[in-house]
Amino acid sequence: MAALGRVLQKPRSGLWLVVFYRTYLKRFLDLKLAILALLLFSPVLVTIAILVGVGLGSPVYFRQRRPGLNGKPFEILKFRTMSGARDEGGNLLPDENRLTPLGRLLRRTSLDELPELLNVLKGEMSLVGPRPLLMSYLDRYSAEQARRHDVLPGLTGWAQVNGRNAISWEDKLAYDVWYVDHANFWLDMKIIMMTVWQVLTGRGVAAEGHVTMPEFRGSDRE
Repeated sequence: MAALGRVLQKPRSGLWLVVFYRTYLKRFLDLKLAILALLLFSPVLVTIAILVGVGLGSPVYFRQRRPGLNGKPFEILKFRTMSGARDEGGNLLPDENRLTPLGRLLRRTSLDELPELLNVLKGEMSLVGPRPLLMSYLDRYSAEQARRHDVLPGLTGWAQVNGRNAISWEDKLAYDVWYVDHANFWLDMKIIMMTVWQVLTGRGVAAEGHVTMPEFRGSDRE
């Protein structure tokens, strides 16, 4: 938390520049960079789709409703990383039992997130912003934590480059809210560059004892 406290002391950029970036330039850059990324990664996307199809069968993509801007639901798109294995009672096995070796690789490298570029093109997500979590979490946030939905969710975000799933929920959500208040062009570029490094190193993919992150059950309410 001490590191988080130092982050919160950083000054804000000029207001008019921030407003211009958030209102006009950010969406323009999202579109241009998402199109460029889809073109550059198209061979990778096709290869992963084939591997997932062979290893897990259909469907190749994982679809789930997530809260977007102002909590409005949208359907996020990812590559599947888990099998549909169930126990004798027909219940899905725990995540760690269904996560395949390919799925672990895709998650460690964040390649399972590439289809979300289509969500960016549709205006449901941004390249940078708080990660879209689960719909069931909406009524578990404090009023302050809920402000993470004041901007579009992102492929990556300030929390992801400051610990990702290896930090507590409270720190992660505090980083998200800090981003909402301080988003600007240079911060977004910094986050994108830090994300590239984090993907290459595979840091923070999972919390200790979990394949990703334990369920968020809420914090003390304000």
